[in-house]
Amino acid sequence: MPVTSLPSPWGIGTLGAAAREFVDFLAASGQTLWQILPIGPTGFGDSPYQVFSTYAGNPYLIDLDELAAEGLLERSEYEGVPWGDDPLSVDYGALFRGRYAVLERACARLRASRSAELASFCARESAWLEDYALFMAIKDSQGGAPWVSWPDGLRRREAGALDDARRLLADRVDFWKALQCLFFWQWDRLREYAAGAGVLLMGDIPIYVAPDSADVWANPEQFQLDESLLPVEVAGCPPDGFAAGGQLWGNPLYDWELMERDGFSWWVERVTYQLRLYDVLRIDHFRGFDSYYSIPFGAPDAREGRWREGPGMALFERLRETCGTDRLVAEDLGYLTDSVARLREETGLPGMRVLEFAFDSVDGSGSVYLPHSYPRDCVAYVGTHDNDTALGWLASACPEDVSRARDYLGLNEREGEGWGMMRGIWSSVADTAIVQMQDILCLGGEARMNVPSTVGQNWRWRAPAHYATPELAQRLRRLMELCDRVPAAGKR
Repeated sequence: MPVTSLPSPWGIGTLGAAAREFVDFLAASGQTLWQILPIGPTGFGDSPYQVFSTYAGNPYLIDLDELAAEGLLERSEYEGVPWGDDPLSVDYGALFRGRYAVLERACARLRASRSAELASFCARESAWLEDYALFMAIKDSQGGAPWVSWPDGLRRREAGALDDARRLLADRVDFWKALQCLFFWQWDRLREYAAGAGVLLMGDIPIYVAPDSADVWANPEQFQLDESLLPVEVAGCPPDGFAAGGQLWGNPLYDWELMERDGFSWWVERVTYQLRLYDVLRIDHFRGFDSYYSIPFGAPDAREGRWREGPGMALFERLRETCGTDRLVAEDLGYLTDSVARLREETGLPGMRVLEFAFDSVDGSGSVYLPHSYPRDCVAYVGTHDNDTALGWLASACPEDVSRARDYLGLNEREGEGWGMMRGIWSSVADTAIVQMQDILCLGGEARMNVPSTVGQNWRWRAPAHYATPELAQRLRRLMELCDRVPAAGKR
């Protein structure tokens, strides 16, 4: 359940009361894990996998009612703002137009009334916060332009140019710092609340960072960039039966040789930080650590790409030594090879199994995704945010695949076919089974979160108000009891 998908009157789900209510629903229904999407500040396309910082929080997720309760806002300052016309869909344009003006008032009051607490936060998080706040302030001054088009001194981070920017943009820098303080105060409270209810938070760390991000701007040496600071090659996926031109993601690729020489310090800092935020962390696109698909910068699609060797076990040995790998999960989906499987086994990370892939007649690889073949040490899904909902899949997949699924799972109208698909993974031996909230609510393809390689309509779905009923929690808990997935007292 993405945080953005929680109901609220203010255009998007937030870290406030609705998030705590969802935690209560999870506890009542026998759940012990809440998986969310990345929580970084989104830019063009609104994707949580293309954010301005791998460390910062998304200002849209700051709860306005909690700010009002703390005396940092007046309700009249945000009640009349147009947050969008459809309560079941996020209007990111409306948020962009209205949210920051409201949050500026809250940040001004924070700086005036709680300066000591703000200063303490800024000092504690200075390792990433200074670069991020300056990056966003300069971006504001440049009309939102990507950093590669900034004046040369700022683009290349020349000391004099940065000093001038800090002086001229000091107020704006302080605003971006205060926003992060508000976000993480609320995040810490939510995590504490979830822990008290026995619910673990599972985060998601994208393998790549956005080209227009503080991460690349502040650390250009870590990436494959040319003398003009433009990517030499970029990330993506090769052509396949689903996309004739492949997928051109456009993310800059890492300079893995340099990273290994300095002990993968950039990755150690990144993963260590994420493990502060979450109890469990999913590593996106795990196969890219074995070998990654590299596409010449400027290519029209992914056809010209080629596979290159990734860091392999060297990175995970370093992570094991520094921050530990026992709370990591490998998203080992996509084009897999024997070497990818060997790497995952060597790391000891649990992989993923997706039920909707089990009946795919296109590539014939479905057998490993059939529930009877799952190992214990895996995380089972009906589908992820990149897949259709269970009912959406049943309505749109190849009829032969759907027929096979119905026969294998014994789907029936009495139980509900979507619930039958969920029962398929709950009754497996997989240690962890995760379903989308859309499936619990019996929603179809209209509630799909993301269609890969498309932009414009993704990341918008929101749950209706009053969705988490006691009756729904009771039904879910009963199935957890039947499948022996309710933890014994004092255990998880």
